[in-house]
Amino acid sequence: MSFYTKSFPHLEVAVKNTHQLWVTLNNPDQMNAITTDMINSLTEVLAHADFDRDIRVVVLTGKGKNFCAGGDIKAMEEKSGMFAGESNELRARYQHGIQRIPQCIENLSVPVIAMVNGAAVGAGCDLSMMCDLRVGNQKTKFAETFTRMGLVPGDGGTFFLQRIVGYSKAMQMFLTSKSFEGKEAMDFGLMNFLFDEAVMEEETKKIADAICANSPVAQKLTKKAMKVSYLHDLQTSLDMLASFQGISQRTNDHFEAIKSFKEKRSPNFRGQ
Repeated sequence: MSFYTKSFPHLEVAVKNTHQLWVTLNNPDQMNAITTDMINSLTEVLAHADFDRDIRVVVLTGKGKNFCAGGDIKAMEEKSGMFAGESNELRARYQHGIQRIPQCIENLSVPVIAMVNGAAVGAGCDLSMMCDLRVGNQKTKFAETFTRMGLVPGDGGTFFLQRIVGYSKAMQMFLTSKSFEGKEAMDFGLMNFLFDEAVMEEETKKIADAICANSPVAQKLTKKAMKVSYLHDLQTSLDMLASFQGISQRTNDHFEAIKSFKEKRSPNFRGQ
């Protein structure tokens, strides 16, 4: 049995067009609020996909009308599940619980697209910002509501959001808890693509296809270089890029690209 045909609590997984892994948060009764089961399922699936040479892109979305509502308010109120215990226990629960998601996604070499099909609030907004690209529609809504709830973004939101929209805009979102929807969210820099709701899934598949059409080795090395270059100095970046170029220029994919260019055809990359 294929790994992806297994049952994953609070998660649906499907392979499309051979190289695309579509991962759907599946807790619709709670607007896909993040649960311990979802954390375990998501980190397991993503880690496996990153090691799977057949998977060249991951699309992350939500079941039903929402992407992800963040934390479970009822569990917070009851001090249950991932919100059980007093301060020191809660700190440990975050470190060994939901913080596994940003650690996992940040370490992925495979590109990840967030198809934000509705509300992405709190930790749900942060989850979308952890991805490499964001696709939405007129009903897509982003909001950082932690301070409104008397909380801080314990899942890494302060790290990821400002990398996407910049420091000042990220501060604005955290301090005001204002939501951004549709075109306003696009103009604010929260999305890369804005489509009509009726065609969003099909257009997302086209974006995923475009990613899959390029060399998977080069894609993964470039993604790693982008992340390292953002956080480090120029010389560190140049040294790493020299090494990565040394790797990529001796891959079969590189020579296939040259051959296809000369033959005026599309390349057939194999990730080798």
